[in-house]
Amino acid sequence: MHVYAAALAQELGIKPEQVDRTLALHEEGGTVPFIARYRKEATGGLDEVQIQSILDKATERAELDGRRDTILRSIEEQGKLTPELSKALQAARTRAELEDLYLPYKPKRRTRAAIAREKGLEPLADLVWKQEGQRGENLDARVKPYVSADKGVADVAQALAGARDICAERVAEDAKLRREARDLCTRRGTLRSDVVPAKKGETTKFENYYGHEEPLSQAPSHRVLALLRGEEEGVLKVKLGLPDDEVKGLFTGRVVTRPQSLFAGELRAAVEDGWDRLMGPSLESELRAELKERADKGAIGVFGENLRHLLLAAPAGARAVLALDPGLRTGIKLVMLDATGTVVETTTLYSERSADERARAAKLLEAVVRKHKPELIAVGNGTGSREAEVFTRDTLKAMGVQVPVVSVSEQGASIYSASEVAREEFPELDVSLRGAVSIGRRLQDPLAELVKIDPKSIGVGQYQHDVDQGLLKKKLGEVVDSCVNAVGVDVNTASPQLLEHVSGVGPSLAKKLVAHRAAKGRFTTRRELLKVSGLGPKTFEQAAGFLRVRGPEPLDSSAVHPERYTVVERMAKDLGVDVASLVGNAALVRQIEAKRYLGPELGELTLKDILAELEKPSRDPRGDFTAHATRDDLRTLEDVKEGMVLQGVVTNVTAFGAFVDVGVHQDGLVHVSQLAARFIKDPSEVAKVGDRLTVKVLSVDLARKRLALSVRAVLEGGAPQPSGRPAQAKPASAPVQQQRPAQKPATQAPPQKKPEPFNNPFSKLKR
Repeated sequence: MHVYAAALAQELGIKPEQVDRTLALHEEGGTVPFIARYRKEATGGLDEVQIQSILDKATERAELDGRRDTILRSIEEQGKLTPELSKALQAARTRAELEDLYLPYKPKRRTRAAIAREKGLEPLADLVWKQEGQRGENLDARVKPYVSADKGVADVAQALAGARDICAERVAEDAKLRREARDLCTRRGTLRSDVVPAKKGETTKFENYYGHEEPLSQAPSHRVLALLRGEEEGVLKVKLGLPDDEVKGLFTGRVVTRPQSLFAGELRAAVEDGWDRLMGPSLESELRAELKERADKGAIGVFGENLRHLLLAAPAGARAVLALDPGLRTGIKLVMLDATGTVVETTTLYSERSADERARAAKLLEAVVRKHKPELIAVGNGTGSREAEVFTRDTLKAMGVQVPVVSVSEQGASIYSASEVAREEFPELDVSLRGAVSIGRRLQDPLAELVKIDPKSIGVGQYQHDVDQGLLKKKLGEVVDSCVNAVGVDVNTASPQLLEHVSGVGPSLAKKLVAHRAAKGRFTTRRELLKVSGLGPKTFEQAAGFLRVRGPEPLDSSAVHPERYTVVERMAKDLGVDVASLVGNAALVRQIEAKRYLGPELGELTLKDILAELEKPSRDPRGDFTAHATRDDLRTLEDVKEGMVLQGVVTNVTAFGAFVDVGVHQDGLVHVSQLAARFIKDPSEVAKVGDRLTVKVLSVDLARKRLALSVRAVLEGGAPQPSGRPAQAKPASAPVQQQRPAQKPATQAPPQKKPEPFNNPFSKLKR
């Protein structure tokens, strides 16, 4: 049994055997997607989130143990390690407990207490600490022996000051007192912010936080990060309000046990100094760091969920797409992509310069449409997008041609267009045209295209540039890996950027796969993957189930792992058919007597997955694509009026609400209190990136370019709803995605106002 198995099982609420097997599989080279998908019997059916939690917690414990060993060695080298201290260090379960115990022994700069010790005042400090003597004794007489001009102690006052410094440091370094103070400050502390004097009277985006105060324990992630950003920009002063009087009262009661003693007053002063000068500022820094860490984790969690839903948006698939990257001054960059995403024509349309230019642009667009017959037209949603959409629709209408025009998020497209990846893909194309290619391909397959962009640049988080970048990179990498492996990858068409996220592959091997493909031709079977340099049996085991190969072997294009092919062959033989006839034949699959194939090597969980895959092989979990239409009469924020009921697409979900694109460049905010007719604590309960919402306009602030929207007002006002459910229609990836079937809401709503709930088809990945 793994050394951490029992403790982690208790912490996570699962069985020790599950933790033990998960850690063993990981140590053998198993990736999270592989373990979750193909080793369900070993883990007891743990999902990706649970497996990742086990690995993260194990890493944390290993780091804690490493720090513990370092501290033990340091104290032992000082000759100060006692059995009691060693036992306390071994029993510490958090980094804070360890550091509190280590604090008195930690090498530090020359402090006031250290200087006092050098002057020989430690014995006097012991008298003060032990509260020797009775009230009424001659204090000067007890202290005078410690006065020494040679040692720099000129008089009784200096001697007592030095003794107080030593006692103050003892208070500040007492692990028990520090723990009690931390607990009290965590419960009773506040987070405060105010405008810096130099910015008073100025209009800033942080005005809501002037004179702001709230309990430290309740400060939400987004507000903490907003305050810290305001401080970073020199607008706010942020401080923790700690319960100083309560802490000093607590400490005095713990330390000053003989209030009638001769040195009680000196010790009381030392206690207060120990808090005010030493422990208080230190704990404020520590709590502030913990607050930032907590806020970072919250924001990163939000970003990860948003990214997951964006990556798992429904693809338009193998359709010819005309992609437009709008620009008012520089023109509309046009790229025609065939069904495989290959660029077949490019040009620039100047539709906003003059009537003549607009007419010429219309003729160019008409020629491209008639020549290539696109099935979809993708328009980037940046500056000039509404103008480009209207121009395109007008041109199509004049032609008498109907082609769906879809608004597509172009967040990060400019970064991609200037990247090394884009230069390698399209060395002959101008940077601006590469951006149009990215927009079009995002419509064809969002996942395949978005993996080429740094997730931080996709713009579906909150304060992503302010959070811990190491944690952010780790989380986003996990999300991308999870999504890529959930969908599966066609090894013969995938880019290196997509392949590198496949279980067991990585960047180096991904390039080798592409190079082998280019040199030797397409792969015809999964077994041919073993011919690639660097792809051995272990990597094949990890990757094969997620790599799709369309060829003579029908199972190679499914999620059935090659190690289970023999089982499927037995099933087909028992039914009197070949494997090709079984795969995809739901009626035949339902005739399989599942219990016949159970055994030591194959349990119910894996068998269930195999049967589901045989019934619907190569199914795409992302759902069906549907285009989202916008109103032609809305082009700018000025066109939006209070009271309007509009349909829009969720572009971002934060801790305080959801941002919705209603087609006017400026996303509107649906505050968490306006997302449903029932109480919602977390916006992600009812809104996901790509969802379509019917919203009512609450207010339009042209000066600050802010748009306040409400789903709740629509529900309570009885406004017309899109087909099938109130206030929500089929989701779209930024802006197109699949529809999610309904499920029971997380909390009960009033019967007369109960909105139909959301359901996530990938909930198994999130549990």
